[in-house]
Amino acid sequence: MDLFRSMQVFVATVQAGSMSSAAAQVGLSPAMVGQHVAALEERLGTRLLNRTTRRQSLTDFGASYIEQCRDILDRVAIADREAEALQTGARGQLRVTAPTTFGAEVLVPALRRYRELAPEVTLDITLTDRNVDLVEEGFDIAFRIGTLPDNHLIARSLAPYRMMICAAPDYLVRKGMPEHPSELSSHEVVGFTPAARSPWRMSKGGDVVEVEPAWTVTVNSGQAVRTAARAGLGVVMQPAILLSPDVQAGQLVQLFPDWHLRERPMSLLYHRDRRMTPRLRSFISFAAAEFGVVAEDQASEVGETSGLVRDFDV
Repeated sequence: MDLFRSMQVFVATVQAGSMSSAAAQVGLSPAMVGQHVAALEERLGTRLLNRTTRRQSLTDFGASYIEQCRDILDRVAIADREAEALQTGARGQLRVTAPTTFGAEVLVPALRRYRELAPEVTLDITLTDRNVDLVEEGFDIAFRIGTLPDNHLIARSLAPYRMMICAAPDYLVRKGMPEHPSELSSHEVVGFTPAARSPWRMSKGGDVVEVEPAWTVTVNSGQAVRTAARAGLGVVMQPAILLSPDVQAGQLVQLFPDWHLRERPMSLLYHRDRRMTPRLRSFISFAAAEFGVVAEDQASEVGETSGLVRDFDV
């Protein structure tokens, strides 16, 4: 048996007062705890514990040996902490991938705050709406929006991605302000492909409406959809983080603000077997604080990047 582990188990047994109590602390069965203590006694050629059915006590040698064990364990712990201290400074290159619109409009502007936290980390950011394979393409971490199938990546749930329906003021002057989502069927709509093939589902109280927009323009860029909306080409549905600044500036008007649009889950993905380096840990903490994390202990294994949905530009 591992000598260091046996020393840990022996010290835990003495501190807990019994092998059964120590078992729960060290994550072993009482029988395995007994085997570790017996292995130490066999190695040393003498008993460490006097054991009866009701109690245990240290032998004279055991009392001396446990102090040496504690000293050794303390020295190892100090050495581990010193080694960890050398690695706590986040440094080196971190490769990150994110969807185009989210990356350009949200992630990149926020990176200044991360750089202030980790100035020695260099960031290699790839923005793409293609499904990137983290393992094959050498990425450390990825932002993904949508439902994830099962596999061997770890997902940290971030705050959901909210959507917004908007149109330009001059478009609404020409075409009229729709009062109910069902009226959208008679409006010109600019959609992002391939999401433009999906109906728009909205709810308000117990009222649920599913609209099949009449697409007049479709484009494969969320930023281009935003530009089209501001130019008065029609009604659009895009992420709130993309359209909100235009609404605040008066360039767009939000439609149906009292209606709830389906939210899209957002996740942070990284390799299941990737060592949690200081730079990776620092970026995960930054993303959790910046974009809102559900709970760190809710990280779960999810689908291969090749199976991730990408039915909209984010």
